[in-house]
Amino acid sequence: MKRTLFFLIICLCLSANAAAQTMSAQDILQTANERYSDGAYSEAIELYEQLLDSCAIRNDDKAFVYYNLGNAFFRINETGKSILNYERCLRLQPNNKDARYNLKFSQSKIIDNIDDTHTFFLSQWITALRDMVTYRTWMWLSICLFWLCLIAVIVFLFTQPVALRKAGFHIAWLSFVLSVCSFAFATAAHDHRNDNTEAIVMQGIVNVKSSPDRSGTDLFVVHEGTKLRISDRVGEWVEVHVGDNIGWLREDNIERIVN
Repeated sequence: MKRTLFFLIICLCLSANAAAQTMSAQDILQTANERYSDGAYSEAIELYEQLLDSCAIRNDDKAFVYYNLGNAFFRINETGKSILNYERCLRLQPNNKDARYNLKFSQSKIIDNIDDTHTFFLSQWITALRDMVTYRTWMWLSICLFWLCLIAVIVFLFTQPVALRKAGFHIAWLSFVLSVCSFAFATAAHDHRNDNTEAIVMQGIVNVKSSPDRSGTDLFVVHEGTKLRISDRVGEWVEVHVGDNIGWLREDNIERIVN
């Protein structure tokens, strides 16, 4: 009896502590939003970053915080950090239209001379379709379509009317194909969300070199806010891809979208 009572007390204490942390996080979020509304962007940034460091908020709230962080950094003309936070918001909420619009607007402010390779239109279409919803939504859609496929197979196998059997057959193969496609989109969306090979340039102007050392030849220049892909790392240097251009720069000049 004493053990049971002790166990219940511990559970209640843990629940109360979790509730207190949640309330504290909500209070910080509300205060940060008030600072942002008042135009105190630096104070709002500090509170938003404190909230993210505490790990006491849900993913949906994180996306909102990243979005407001992007707006606050844009207001104080820190383009690189604004782009970084819009990107982080879109990793959690790929269908956030406001974040995507603000990201494109921020990217229009970048001064760069990188001739990026044009992406094939089919790849752009697939990416846009992947980002319509989160990976969880794609997964649930895949599961529902698979169950529809099973029901249609049962209808095809165990019913007598020809019209019903034909309908069951066509629904079965169509729902199976769509289920497989949804699963593929779910996998792609999940991989993209957790991809830590993409980063944003944080410094105003960075020379990209031919080798991972200061004596390497300057190949090209990237500017603050430029998005690039990391393919290798040697000590404090990383090999980056920007369009068709490849070179090395110090990792402290960039920040990964996914830490």
